[in-house]
Amino acid sequence: MTQMIFVNLPVTDLPRSKAFYEALGFSINEKFSNDEAACVVLSDTIYLMILTHKFFEGFAPHPIADSTKSTGAIFAISCEDRAAVDMMMDAVVANGGHDNDKVQDMDGFMYSRSFRDPDGHVFEPMWMNPEAMA
Repeated sequence: MTQMIFVNLPVTDLPRSKAFYEALGFSINEKFSNDEAACVVLSDTIYLMILTHKFFEGFAPHPIADSTKSTGAIFAISCEDRAAVDMMMDAVVANGGHDNDKVQDMDGFMYSRSFRDPDGHVFEPMWMNPEAMA
């Protein structure tokens, strides 16, 4: 069986978060969504489970961190090319996310930018040049 990853994130406004991720080009798997959670499909094997705080607390061993004040993780998302990184960032800013103004451009090898979603979770859309990797 192919391994999959489900990243669980607490959100303060589930409909707003669903709309944000859909605006970035991701889909919602309604089969695994309800009034307390939504399954955001990043790929065939990678999913974000965005959960209301109340629902998230049922799984969490510690209190929910305030992601608007600290960074607990950075989630890198691979993109097809540099233009796709920039297009995602345009959608982020247009739909309530925040550009962290952190651009990494490593001599044609890797290009990445950074954003915070409406709840402060940090993501890094990135592209790596397969030719430079060889």
